[in-house]
Amino acid sequence: MKQSIIGEKSFLFSLQVVQSYKALVFSKKEYVLSKQFLRSGTSVGANVSEALYGQSSKDFISKLSIARKEANETKYWIQLLKKSDFMNDLEADPLLDNCEELLRMLTSIILTTRSNS
Repeated sequence: MKQSIIGEKSFLFSLQVVQSYKALVFSKKEYVLSKQFLRSGTSVGANVSEALYGQSSKDFISKLSIARKEANETKYWIQLLKKSDFMNDLEADPLLDNCEELLRMLTSIILTTRSNS
């Protein structure tokens, strides 16, 4: 079965989050904010993965809604890490761009699924 675009993009975003987390911990010795960032950032892909095997359209929408909330939280942590100088523009901006893209995609999929249900 071919993987969905949202599934692929959310998985790649999770990989970016893991790599950024490792850099924050090992290079900058930042443990508290980075752990929250890791949890919410990897949760996006995990919830999308669950949604793709949802039992019903309500389950699908519910899991994608959780993924969207986690993506929004992740955006907050990236912005905070950037403003507190743990991440520079080069590190944070691509993550923010990808996070924003995921938020737009998740919102669109949720709205379309709701209107088709």
